[in-house]
Amino acid sequence: MKERDRYLKIVEWSDEDQCYVGAVPGWIGKCCHGSDEMKVYKDLCQIVDEWIAIYKKDGRPLPPPTNKKYSGKFVLRAGPDLHQALAINALNAEESLNTFVVKALKRVVSD
Repeated sequence: MKERDRYLKIVEWSDEDQCYVGAVPGWIGKCCHGSDEMKVYKDLCQIVDEWIAIYKKDGRPLPPPTNKKYSGKFVLRAGPDLHQALAINALNAEESLNTFVVKALKRVVSD
């Protein structure tokens, strides 16, 4: 495994720019672009390798890995009013609070 494989690399189409754009969420913002998706990915990998080399040369610790497995659990602090509103909506939908919130989050990220 290469050190760069520890970092999630995303190449996506940008309607605004009318090309593919590459980034490493949480570390390197949009940093390369082009009309060929695979070339943008290769460019992005090279950029990550270069940043890793810079960090090592400067003696700086690398950012925490982002390309990892997730457990499916996380703690969410919503505040009492939002918690109550979500619980009431879940009851009205005859669903558990967890099921209701997961469905709502899925709608948000799929848009």
